[in-house]
Amino acid sequence: MEQKPYRVLLYYMYVPIENGEEYAQEHLAFCKELGIKGRILIADEGINGTCSGTVEQTDRYIEHMKADPRFADMIIKIDESDEHAFKKMKVRYRPELVTLRLENDINPNETTGKYLSAKEFYESLNDEDTVVLDARNDYEYDLGHFRGAIRPDITNFRDLPKWVQDNKEMLGDKKIVTYCTGGIRCEKFSGWLLEEGFEDVAQLHGGIVTYGKDPEVQGDLWDGQLYVFDERIAVPVNQKEHVVVGKDYYTGEPCERYVNCANPECNKKILCSEENEHKYLRSCSDHCRTHPRNRYIAQHGLTEEEVEKRLAVLS
Repeated sequence: MEQKPYRVLLYYMYVPIENGEEYAQEHLAFCKELGIKGRILIADEGINGTCSGTVEQTDRYIEHMKADPRFADMIIKIDESDEHAFKKMKVRYRPELVTLRLENDINPNETTGKYLSAKEFYESLNDEDTVVLDARNDYEYDLGHFRGAIRPDITNFRDLPKWVQDNKEMLGDKKIVTYCTGGIRCEKFSGWLLEEGFEDVAQLHGGIVTYGKDPEVQGDLWDGQLYVFDERIAVPVNQKEHVVVGKDYYTGEPCERYVNCANPECNKKILCSEENEHKYLRSCSDHCRTHPRNRYIAQHGLTEEEVEKRLAVLS
């Protein structure tokens, strides 16, 4: 099979970075000079990034990162692509790589759950004494998830600890196995679970991305698609079969197409068909459809009369 002209890189590493703000500025300058695009977070505790570029550009980026002793052992996941997965290049300094805002922070290099290989994780999915907990947000789960995994009712990762505390009876005394997109969220979250008193805690090493590429399991027991934070929005995981689990927000029909609510103050992620996007003005409620700053109305240049006609059909 012919190699695609672009690649998307996904990586993270918890490692002390002195003068993180200064390093973020230097790294941004390097990325712009190289010509790659993406979103990279720098913190005193490490780096978390995803970026895209040509094969030559990404090869040079990987070589540059591996030449730095701090990142020499960093695992970089690679996806082929037909084009850039980002529109711009952003490198930002943040207090945390993933936002948990714990009173007592977790250092994954000291406290984290046991790593499971793709095969070990696959076996845990079939173990009735194991609870598989999705460490992602609800809209990510709704597009795709591991069969039988628990869906936390959260829209932000920082809300996950409270959700666990409020739902401890659901987890019980069973073994807890958690997973996320590339593994970074589970590094801290599994450590927090241990600190919270759960004794048997494990995590999918390398996340869903690694699981989907594993030659043995081939993404088996994953249903739907994987939500990714770039222009692609969704990528396949299961190489054996594709089961659609996403449901159209308006009709409940099978759907894997995400849009954002047209009300900028809402911006909720909605699974919907193109037909329903136009029918419902890409809005999640009557309130959002009639919001004075509705972006769908502005984008399509609808007059007040045209909007009233569409609203009348829905009433």
